[in-house]
Amino acid sequence: MIGSQPPSAQQVYFRGVPTAPYDLIKEVAIAMVVMLAVVLALAALLSSPDAPPLTLQSWARQAPLDFVETATAELRGTTLSSSYGPPYNRGHGSVQSLGPLTPQLWAGIHQPVDAAFTDVLAPLRVASAGAVGLNRALGRYLGASVTQRDAWLTSYAKALPRARIANDQPLVPGSSFGPLETMMSALLVQARTGGLDALLVRSGRFYQTDYTRPLLFLGDSGYLAAAAAKQHLLGTQWGVMNETGRYPGQAWLWLYTFWYQIPPYNTAHNADLLVVITMGFLTTLLLLTPFIPGLRDIPRWIPIYRLIWREHYRLSEGVGHGSRPDN
Repeated sequence: MIGSQPPSAQQVYFRGVPTAPYDLIKEVAIAMVVMLAVVLALAALLSSPDAPPLTLQSWARQAPLDFVETATAELRGTTLSSSYGPPYNRGHGSVQSLGPLTPQLWAGIHQPVDAAFTDVLAPLRVASAGAVGLNRALGRYLGASVTQRDAWLTSYAKALPRARIANDQPLVPGSSFGPLETMMSALLVQARTGGLDALLVRSGRFYQTDYTRPLLFLGDSGYLAAAAAKQHLLGTQWGVMNETGRYPGQAWLWLYTFWYQIPPYNTAHNADLLVVITMGFLTTLLLLTPFIPGLRDIPRWIPIYRLIWREHYRLSEGVGHGSRPDN
């Protein structure tokens, strides 16, 4: 026919192949709008609370007696971090194993933390510069015998439940505490001003990003446990929180927290190790899915892909029955 155009090379190439009009820009725009609406809805309904960060300073200001009790327990060596075990020290309080499998012991101590020295004595040594009373009290404590220190600490710890705060200082009934009253008062002042936070994250590097030591100190307290329970974040509760200010939260962590809620994980003494092994096995299984006979055939047995590509299969089956779609 005069005026008709010969078929293009592309039309010739795709002749006989089922095709359908498809507006990619339109589809992408619709998908983006739907995704944005879903994200905003989830952020509003399921977002992490924008709670202020927990610091040693906020702890010392809001629960000063709990702070002093925990610091005293650090000196006595009765806290969780004092007997935790690798990677912090040679304790065995939190060492987990499964038969001969003891990866915690194999890794050894690679982040040494002496709770009494790190959390109490070293910061007090810094604060004692220019403070005659504190310097004298610290020297008396360090120069005393182990027996004498234990007697002071035991007496002080027994009296703390009857203590009260007056003029931002702990008043503990009794007098057989040696230098501990002066030391703990100074440590409380140091924490209230934010100095203790700065000292415990000091690493000697330009960027101070290692919060292990203040977190361990906080972890020994009742203050952190109470704050976690309020946000449903205890190990016995079902809760996940992301960094403050970010939405909608660390959804991927449910894969780990799920196991802690069911037997035998929720009653096992080595639940952390069991969860790590379980997730490691499942992750490996996922990576090897294309190579495992039977497992790799599940998509063929449950043909969800045909639902997703239903338009393609409808056109293909139409061509197979003799019909020919327009190019």
